[in-house]
Amino acid sequence: MTTTTLAVLVPLLPFLGAAAGLLLGRTAPGFVRPLAVLPTLTSLLLAALVAVRQGGDQAVNAATELTPTGSIPIELALYIDGFAALVAVLVGVVATCVQIYSTGYLRDDPRYPSYAALVSLFTSAMWLVVYSGDLIVLLVGWEIMGICSYFLVGHYWETPEARAASIKAFLVTKLGDVPFLIGLFALATDAGSFQITKVLGTVASGGLDHPTLIALLLLAGVAGKSAQFPLHTWLPDAMAGPTPVSALIHAATMVAAGVYFIARLLPVFEASQAAMVVLAVMAAVTMIGSGLAALAQDDIKRVLAYSTIGQLGYMTGALAVGDRGAAVFHLLSHGAFKALLFLAAGVIIHAAGTNSLAAMSRMRGLRHRVPDAFWTMTVALLALAAIPPFSGFFSKESVLGAAEHVATGHTEHAPGAAGWTVLVAGMLTALLTAAYATRLWLRAFQGRGAEAPDHGRQPLTMTVVLWVLAVPSLALGGLVYRTLPDWFDGRDLAPTLTTAVLGTGLALIGVIVVYGAWRHTTAFAARVPLGAVAAHPEGDAGLVEAEAIAGHAPAYGDVAHAPDPADPGRLLLGPLYRHAAVGFHVDAVYSALFVRPVRAGATLVRFLDREVVDTYVRGAGALPRWLGAAVRRAQTGNVQTYVSALLAGTVVLAVAVVLVATGA
Repeated sequence: MTTTTLAVLVPLLPFLGAAAGLLLGRTAPGFVRPLAVLPTLTSLLLAALVAVRQGGDQAVNAATELTPTGSIPIELALYIDGFAALVAVLVGVVATCVQIYSTGYLRDDPRYPSYAALVSLFTSAMWLVVYSGDLIVLLVGWEIMGICSYFLVGHYWETPEARAASIKAFLVTKLGDVPFLIGLFALATDAGSFQITKVLGTVASGGLDHPTLIALLLLAGVAGKSAQFPLHTWLPDAMAGPTPVSALIHAATMVAAGVYFIARLLPVFEASQAAMVVLAVMAAVTMIGSGLAALAQDDIKRVLAYSTIGQLGYMTGALAVGDRGAAVFHLLSHGAFKALLFLAAGVIIHAAGTNSLAAMSRMRGLRHRVPDAFWTMTVALLALAAIPPFSGFFSKESVLGAAEHVATGHTEHAPGAAGWTVLVAGMLTALLTAAYATRLWLRAFQGRGAEAPDHGRQPLTMTVVLWVLAVPSLALGGLVYRTLPDWFDGRDLAPTLTTAVLGTGLALIGVIVVYGAWRHTTAFAARVPLGAVAAHPEGDAGLVEAEAIAGHAPAYGDVAHAPDPADPGRLLLGPLYRHAAVGFHVDAVYSALFVRPVRAGATLVRFLDREVVDTYVRGAGALPRWLGAAVRRAQTGNVQTYVSALLAGTVVLAVAVVLVATGA
């Protein structure tokens, strides 16, 4: 079987599995779980085989015209280089782990068949984006992911939080997709084709007429899909969905699509220095802002959500300095440990009966209730904090090293201003990342107070995947930069001495500072009790999370909204804490600039429709109605009345004729 055929089967099998799962969900529920896991697992194996055959060498390029469209054809094309092959394997690993994990996490959920089908469709769409060599076909996968995210984030539609989050995710990403679509058509118009290889050839020959405009339009769509400032606000709220969905969105699909798109079309952005500077500033603001916000979050999943935003900022920062190898390297590393973080968080939420770190900090011995989640999350947090030798250290240092090379003038892939912006923001973010990772670990696993509830061991399907993902979180970084340089344009991904020392030093400072603050606040909180933490009854993990989201879990309702004196983030951020806790009021700004004017306009239109248009319509109907009523009253059926009226009319006419004649 040829490589092209194998690549076509990779997105096709999960799509067929999704369709079959929906059809058989009610009639043959026993087939739902195999149809969720096996097609995705098979596609993973095929994607790995495609990667082995591609081998980081010449890209696999094949195309056939989909339909005649005139001057600019739309083609069903494949373009698989080293980046695409590796990202496809990442998508398969994470999606397979999520599907296996979900069989235990949502084992009692009556909507599991539709959930599993949507996850398979979501995965199929991401593979389509990764392998596609035509921008229109890529756009199809791009939009399917947006639709799937709407349904998956709103899985717990009974809760207002989930409904609002799904609508917000859909609208914000669509807000970015409008200029993105315009940019795609503008790019194809300049290049004369939607095929990626022809577009890149046009860029190489200097054939783009409007590079800055096109790059900025495309960047708007990327900012929405990859949750970059200022279109990042949907991602923290999307935590209202099931935890496995969060793992899939944050690690391998949806948000990864925007970063991957820029990496694939990086020459288009490099054609405009202004666009590269804008990309660098966007990355810097995203990294620093999300790091500060993560330090002030109480919900464990929202901490991880802001963490994802910041790590995506690292990736876009690498792209802003023209190093797509470093960006994709961090994308791969982040995909492994972020999926692990979310899936481990799901186990912790199940055991604690709440999402609240404030509640967990009042539970003694939670780490002993979930030993698998404790050890694997510890590995993932060390990778997130970029502590050597974990994978996050190598990938983060490749980003900082690329920024240093541009800032110091060793390479000219991007303006020096972009290099300095990314380098300074990246160093500060290294400090913040280690700080909020340490805060999460201390508050989740070093709680003091009532004994944590014992719900027994979690299902094997939920714990095995944690250890599977712990392996790349520990070893992927060193493996990639030592053995796979040819897959990353042949660039050296090894850490540089300066950034490695500074970055690791700042990370260690963040750990030490948070630990000291935690010791101080814990001693103080011991004198300010928040009340006993109530245990949630044992049950389905997904239902536990749904109740925690809705605020029905006793621990969450009692503790989460109260000021927590044991929070080291409150001590470190000081007066900035309350602003960081609400994401620096970006949602409030959007409400003032967009939501309120739109609602005011809608109110005005409704008033005009009811009071002006409806009044005119009612008046236009009233006049004929009055005339009809008058005529109806004249129709009495009495002959004498008719004769009298006829005589009276005759007299009136005769008088009128006489008057007219006299006047003449």
